[in-house]
Amino acid sequence: MALRVLLKLQCLGDPMKPLYNGGVIQNGEFNSGLMGWSTHRNIKAGVRSSPSGNKFAVVHGAGSTLSSSGNVLPSHSVYQRVRMQRDTHYSLSAWLQVPAGSADVKAVVKAPHGERIIAGSVVAQSGCWSMLKGGMTAYSSGHGEIYFESDAPVEIWVDSVSLQPFSFDEWEAHARRSANATRRSTIRLVAKGAHDDKPMANATVIIELLRAGFPFGNTMTKEILNLPAYEKWFTSRFTVATFENEMKWYSTEWNQNQEDYRIPDAMLQLANKYGIRVRGHNVFWDDQNSQIRWVRPMNTDQLKAAMQKRLKSVVSRYAGKVIHWDVVNENLHFNFFEGKFGLTASAQIYNQVGQIDHNAILFMNEFNTLEQPGDPNPVPSKYVAKMTQIRSYPGNGGLKLGVGLESHFSTPNFPYMRSALDTLAKLKLPMWLTEVDVIKGPNQVKFLEQVLREGYGHPSVNGMIMWAAWHANGCYVMCLTDNNFKNLPVGNVVDKLIAEWKTHSKAATTDVNGIVELNLPHGEYNFTVTHPSVKGAIIHTMTVDAASSASEHTITVRV
Repeated sequence: MALRVLLKLQCLGDPMKPLYNGGVIQNGEFNSGLMGWSTHRNIKAGVRSSPSGNKFAVVHGAGSTLSSSGNVLPSHSVYQRVRMQRDTHYSLSAWLQVPAGSADVKAVVKAPHGERIIAGSVVAQSGCWSMLKGGMTAYSSGHGEIYFESDAPVEIWVDSVSLQPFSFDEWEAHARRSANATRRSTIRLVAKGAHDDKPMANATVIIELLRAGFPFGNTMTKEILNLPAYEKWFTSRFTVATFENEMKWYSTEWNQNQEDYRIPDAMLQLANKYGIRVRGHNVFWDDQNSQIRWVRPMNTDQLKAAMQKRLKSVVSRYAGKVIHWDVVNENLHFNFFEGKFGLTASAQIYNQVGQIDHNAILFMNEFNTLEQPGDPNPVPSKYVAKMTQIRSYPGNGGLKLGVGLESHFSTPNFPYMRSALDTLAKLKLPMWLTEVDVIKGPNQVKFLEQVLREGYGHPSVNGMIMWAAWHANGCYVMCLTDNNFKNLPVGNVVDKLIAEWKTHSKAATTDVNGIVELNLPHGEYNFTVTHPSVKGAIIHTMTVDAASSASEHTITVRV
């Protein structure tokens, strides 16, 4: 696809040291030649040195091997056999280069039970080194193989390879520690008298969480407008929402020049009634098959006029009323607008949306960036490159941009998910999981809980929304309730996590210095202070966030 040629990818002149000192990989820096490494199909390999003295593995003629049917086989790097343990997550990293041009290169692990697992992917380039981060999970013990391959006829250069094992308990413990460090803060409240400014010992502090600080939500459908049970179920749980289809172009202008915003207007009014913030989904969708029937046959002048009308209409209508916009949905997989207007079409659309709505964060919403390391279109390095292209378009430097990761999972690859989040975090932009679901199966409940914990525990994830919109005739992939709005097992695990993430002390007593220390999840609180010497109670409202631990917070108690 020509679009990729324009994307500027990040790489370094020399690779960095292997993570975890290489983990279980032997000779990952190739300082001992090819000790521990082998080649497939009798391909010749060797070790070279860069001008700075850095050593790396090369293969010769790897892209010219033919199968028995005469087809060119994928290009392979050197490989290493490793001993793998069952029920173990493996984090993988390596630095890759090709001698000319660029190529999509995948990390492949042959698991002990024989399955061929794609553990990550990156665009390797000539003249500099690109880091691939990924991983996989071994469910049986035995020998596995790790290597790198490309469908392009290229020689793959490899350096600084690492494969680090983590038991399931170690992995989950890290996520919990990270969540506690990222989503909670310890604060010091000081109760003092209003007249003498003296500390008040033995004051009682009642702690009430008014609103959780971490945004957690679900997809909302128009049926909520006529079903009080749906309204009660949804609004008692979630603080953010995305309208499933109701704000999309084909919902608001099914027939050309006949706009109808009555349904999304009513849904927004209902959300506002409960203080639920809404994401704008979406301005445009880059998928050819998702265009309205009257849009598809338009010539470029007609399409440009229709797009300008749509953009101005929807963004002006909801500017200041939505917190985010998914601007050009899924434009790493699709290119309807780029095909019509050129490779900077999306960047121009972001520019125009930002000129109208100065407050909303403009998201690049994409699928399979976390879910499928084998999908070559949305891998983290290409996501970063596309976002960089949007940012660098003239006039876009001041835009508020965000990373939207749809998160439609089948069997999650948690080491890959975490590594992808790490890579995307380098953009230093707000990052949300925007459409979380897990396909139905025997492990759906377990996998959903693990996905949500992984997202909640990552310090760069700023919010999560599930794609579990209710419909009487069935949900897209995952229903949280039955048609009587009684929780299904996946709904129960969502409620469990909501309750866990709100867990905090309900009451405390100040010490002799009038101080009480509280470890609290981030959010907005009421602190109600009473003391035997004081009539009535003092209510102090405060937001607890990451900065709250930096200073004491004084509550003045008036007699």
